[in-house]
Parts: sequence; structure tokens; C-alpha cells
Amino acid sequence: MANKILAVLEQRDGKLKKISFEVARAASDIAQKLNAGVEAVVIGNEVEGIENVGGYGVEKVTHYKHADLHNYSSSAYGDIIAEHVNNSGNDIIFFGNTAMGKDLAPKVAVKLNAGIAMDCTAFEIEDGELIATRPVYAGKALIDVKLTSGKKIFTLRPNVFNPGEPSGAKAEVEVKEVANPNLSVRVVELKKSEGKLDVAEASIIVSGGRGMKGPENFHLVEELADLLGAAVGASRAVVDAGWRPHSEQVGQTGKTVSPNLYIALGISGAIQHLAGMRSSKYIVAVNKDPDAPIFQVADYGITGDVFEVVPAMIEEIKKLKEG
Repeated sequence: MANKILAVLEQRDGKLKKISFEVARAASDIAQKLNAGVEAVVIGNEVEGIENVGGYGVEKVTHYKHADLHNYSSSAYGDIIAEHVNNSGNDIIFFGNTAMGKDLAPKVAVKLNAGIAMDCTAFEIEDGELIATRPVYAGKALIDVKLTSGKKIFTLRPNVFNPGEPSGAKAEVEVKEVANPNLSVRVVELKKSEGKLDVAEASIIVSGGRGMKGPENFHLVEELADLLGAAVGASRAVVDAGWRPHSEQVGQTGKTVSPNLYIALGISGAIQHLAGMRSSKYIVAVNKDPDAPIFQVADYGITGDVFEVVPAMIEEIKKLKEG
């Protein structure tokens, strides 16, 4: 039985990311079932609203603080988390399966000699042991994983574990100054497109594929996304062609997403793309090929030319908004 569960929170520009609340809630729910304690850790410099994770069931948050930790450093973060776990007696550690989590969790696992299960989508308790469910074979199958190591690390797929509404409780926050962080590997500068949603965290995504025929036609994808308050995504072929930035790539070699709504425009549905989005709650596909693999996973499919269908969709949504 676990003694304590640790939720590793993420911050960017001094604000907790959405995945932090999902991980906090999941850790809290599992802790209750295992009759274990739950706490969290966040690393950065000035971080706002840390105490608010108390509303998602976390009792205490340790904030490791240093000016040079404003941006991510895999070497420093890995050292700090591993030391924290060893000192605090945490048996189970939860990370988000984000870019940071996928980079950091394996490093911490090596330092702790811990077993690790990546990209988990569900948990169950059997005989006092935590069983994780994760996709395999490019998302075509699910397996249940039981870790037998003393320390156990799990990464949680974003947008799968609903944080729910916060209770309003506040967590105890302990600030610890880091004297000499190991900055041998660190992010020097972080650039992002202003005003654009991250596909990894968006609840609605509109993605375009080779069927858009060129970067000059992605204004249709962007306009539909703007109307829906959605993030813009892209297939690997589109990114490889230089039409869209890699930050928008959805798929096995891009970002794994689980939005409430995924709209695929001109995307045939290669295996690596399906692996990154098939867990979406609702999938809508538009493709002129009736045999495109994307239709096998779509909840709603339209066989037609995207250059005829998408403008019609845009006009209908505009009418609904105006009405």
C-alpha cells in the first residue's frame, strides 16, 4: 500500500498549467482509494496560485524556488524531484504526459530505480495495488500495467482525467530556496505564438492534412478553429512539408491529444496520426476518399471536398452565433 502519492505540477511563465489540476485530482482520488496521503511539488521562481490545488484534493505543495528555474531544466528538475521523493517517502509519483513529463519522468525513474508506465488513461485498484491502463500498438489496443518496483511513476494523458470543480480549499505551501541548481541542461528561451491554444491542452482541435493542398489554404482551418474557440492542429505530412510548425503536429511523433471534439480536415488517417487523437471524445472527419482510415474512428464523417464542406460549415456556425 502506498504511503504518499506525489503530484508533479507544471508551470509556465509563473502560472500553473491545466494539466497540473488534472494530475492533482487524479492523485487525490487514487490516494483516497489507497488510504494514502497526497502532496504536490512545483519547481520555478515566482508561481501564482499554488495554494489553489488544495481545491483538487492536495494537502501540501512544496515549491522549489530559484530565479534560474523560471524555465524548464531537465537536469535541475530531475535532481530536485528525486531528492524530494527520497526525503519525503513518496511511493507513487504522477506526472502529466506532456512534453515536460515525457522528458522528465524517465529521468526521475532512473534516479529512483522506479518502474514507469507512460501515457496512462485510467487507473483501478486491485488488492491494494494500483493498476494503470495505457494504449499500445499505436492506440489499437489497451493493456493493464502493474508495477512491482518500490517506487512507481505514472504519466497521465492530458484531457483524460477530469479535474472537476475545485472545492475552494487551500493547500499548505512550503517554499524551499534551491541553492545551486544543476543547470547543465536547461531551456534558455521559450517562444510561442501569441494567442494560440496549445493542441495538447485544448478541448477542441481543428486539424488539417495534405488534403488542404497547401499552406495558403490553412486559413480555412484557422477560421473554423477561431469560430469554435479551438486550437489548430496538423498531420505529420503537413509539418514535414513545412506548411505548419511542429508545435501543431498531432500524432505518434507529435502530440497526443484527447479533446472533447477533434475535427480532421483532409486527413487520411495514417496509423501514427490515429495514435495521437483516437481517444478524443468525438471525432468529425471530412475527406473526399470514402475509404480513408480516418472514417474508421470518426463518430461523424463527411465524404466530400474540404474546399466545399468547410466553407459551408463556417457559414452555418456563423449563422448559429448570430442567431
